[in-house]
Amino acid sequence: MKIVSKTGNEDIATVYVADMGNGRMVEFVESVQPPIPREKKWVLIVSTMLGCPVGCRMCDAGGDYRGKLTADEILAQIDFLVGSRFADGNVPVEKFKIQFARMGEPALNENVLDALEKLPARYNTAGIIMPCLSTVAPEKTDSFFERLLSIKRQRYSRGRFQLQFSLHSTDADTRDYLMPIAKWPLPRIAEYGNQFCTLPDRKVTLNFAIGKDVPVDADLLCGTFDPDKFLIKITPVNPTHKARQNNLVSDIDPDKLDDNHSGLLRKLRAGGFDIIVSIGELEENKIGSNCGQYLNAVRKADLSNGDAYTYPAEQLSVYEDCFSSRNT
Repeated sequence: MKIVSKTGNEDIATVYVADMGNGRMVEFVESVQPPIPREKKWVLIVSTMLGCPVGCRMCDAGGDYRGKLTADEILAQIDFLVGSRFADGNVPVEKFKIQFARMGEPALNENVLDALEKLPARYNTAGIIMPCLSTVAPEKTDSFFERLLSIKRQRYSRGRFQLQFSLHSTDADTRDYLMPIAKWPLPRIAEYGNQFCTLPDRKVTLNFAIGKDVPVDADLLCGTFDPDKFLIKITPVNPTHKARQNNLVSDIDPDKLDDNHSGLLRKLRAGGFDIIVSIGELEENKIGSNCGQYLNAVRKADLSNGDAYTYPAEQLSVYEDCFSSRNT
């Protein structure tokens, strides 16, 4: 693995692009969450594929799929970030969070499971290693999720694993438009989440990046999902190139957190759900660290002289209303 470019702010987030060989490039991120210091919480966000075959309407990582990463290639991203920060391999962090949520749909790559099995013995930590897997729940992935459940129970029980389903809408046709791949219906996700979350596990996250005119039905959520097993996360829609091409506009105002879909949130809270409204750090958003965006910019740049690529200021300005994928 060869690092070809980086950008960012070490006090917020740094995005790396690496060549895995023969021009097979991925991007990955390390970040902190001010005011929480790195020794309390350190977040790594790694890719599981070369691009992504799903092609979500708001994600720039799709549309240029070049295959799955091996378990060793997934772990190499983590190894690099750990080695860069902690040369002796000891990670003096209370919560060492590793998100399999950068480029690629992890449930379509069984090598993610091999990487998860190797993680606990690979790094010495002062606290806990907490993997986070974000998925749209593709159809015909039952064997992946069955093995994931087994790995979680054996290696990441008692609140040491975070599972997120990216739903974005409760309407089946809208979900199909936003995420154009065959997916589990909501009752199937509810059934699996009920198995996955057993006390004292972390609740399964249902993520909604809410766009204008995108339906989210509180009554349907309350009737389908158990608030003792699931929580609701509300985020803006990233102003990515794909989102702009598809006229997807965020329906979340970062300056009015309490007013965003207040009726929806009141119903969900009345139904017993915990709610996270996640906007993220403005400075991190300006770095341009949304999925696939930095890699796409690097591909267009001439890196033949070995120089790092950095976003020009006019490009960075479009990311000011983005959100961070990090949960607490």
